[in-house]
Amino acid sequence: MRCMRARSLSGVWLSCLTMASWCGAQTYPAQPIRAVVGYAAGGGADGMIRAISNELSEALGQQVIIDNRPGGGTVTATRLVAESKPDGYTIYVADPAIYFNPFLLSKLPYDAVRDFAPIAPVSTSSTSMLVVHPSFPAKTLKDLVALARAQPGKLNYASGGNGTLPHVLTEMMKYEAKINLTHVPYKSTGLAIYAATSGEVPIGAGGLFAVKGLAESGKLRPLAIASAKRSPLMPQVPTFAEAGWPQIDGASYRGLLAPAGTPRDIILKLNAASNKVLQIAAVRTRFIETGGEVLPGTPEEYGRIIRAELEKWGKVIRAAGIKLD
Repeated sequence: MRCMRARSLSGVWLSCLTMASWCGAQTYPAQPIRAVVGYAAGGGADGMIRAISNELSEALGQQVIIDNRPGGGTVTATRLVAESKPDGYTIYVADPAIYFNPFLLSKLPYDAVRDFAPIAPVSTSSTSMLVVHPSFPAKTLKDLVALARAQPGKLNYASGGNGTLPHVLTEMMKYEAKINLTHVPYKSTGLAIYAATSGEVPIGAGGLFAVKGLAESGKLRPLAIASAKRSPLMPQVPTFAEAGWPQIDGASYRGLLAPAGTPRDIILKLNAASNKVLQIAAVRTRFIETGGEVLPGTPEEYGRIIRAELEKWGKVIRAAGIKLD
């Protein structure tokens, strides 16, 4: 009799837990949601969440508060979210660092797949560009590859630092084109592009907005942009595919992640709100104006993107031997 009573009480307890979880999902969100960004305010992942935060707050019925946590190459912010309570009130604004860091750093306090639950992809952009000083003899990417093959290791290129997207992308180009360029890392993309503009380094890699004005004024010559199609902001610049290397894919995927273990109902609510916001014309225009495109999708689709990006960039980073520690 005592055992039967214990089993009965255990069943009641499990039922209560299940009901509490269901009720929690039904009332979610009941408080503001913190969106953690691994950078200081301005550009990239921060710009993405700011482009949708007001509409996302309206869709969810609770304010989405942006929490900038720069440091450690986004590791500080990523770890914070991985270790947060999986209740949907702390989410992560992910960018390519989530794909790069497992290969750039020997030890990470989180696993990019195991410790997170994908919510939704949000945007894709491919605004990284390869540029040269106007005096540099290469007029096209094929010209640059020919020069590099004739002078292996003697041509330098500048980027905004080890492990940045322009750096890794240029290493991808080296790998695919079978050339040897010497990397000169600077402390920021601005300094790297200035070095290319001044002729201090003949080749530079940086984002579209870092080079656009300089290219239009003739101070830099853009050779290729790492996108599937030409950017409407600089339609005169060919893609890497058009320039002869279709395998060079510089797409930059950003999206939203939750801590692993976040209830499925909450994930789906966040996903539905994100996809709803991405249908708003003004939001789509904001992304286009910053060189990107909205990318609605399911949690499963975002999970597949993350795994594919880890495989793609892992191959490049390992081949290039890039390490940040």
